[in-house]
This record gives sequence, C-alpha cells and structure tokens, in this order.
Amino acid sequence: MVFKKVTLIGTSSESFDAAVDDAVDRAEETLENVYWVEVDEMGMEIASVENREYQAEVEVAFELED
Repeated sequence: MVFKKVTLIGTSSESFDAAVDDAVDRAEETLENVYWVEVDEMGMEIASVENREYQAEVEVAFELED
C-alpha cells in the first residue's frame, strides 16, 4: 500500500473539536480511502472576524489506488 498525505485547515466558530471535524468531514467527502488524520496545530483568528474563529491544521492520509 502507498499513502499520500495532504494538509487541510478546518474552521469553526464553536470550538477546536468542531474545526477538526470540519476538516475531517471535508476529507471524507472529497477523498477516497481515508485511513487516518493527525492534528498538527490549532490556532484562533481574532483580528479580522467578529467573533473568534477556531482553526485546526490536520494532515489527512489516504491510500492511493493502483
């Protein structure tokens, strides 16, 4: 098996967990054979948004097809 990793940044106005879920949900919608995710970083944007925006940088690993 050969895997590829891509980095996604999920966002949420609710929480870091919801930001991770945002990225994972998008990965599952657009990629096939998703095997695992790794949360790399979490941050919060406060300058240019009315409320806080939680952000989660997530590496998604999926198997490449033959």
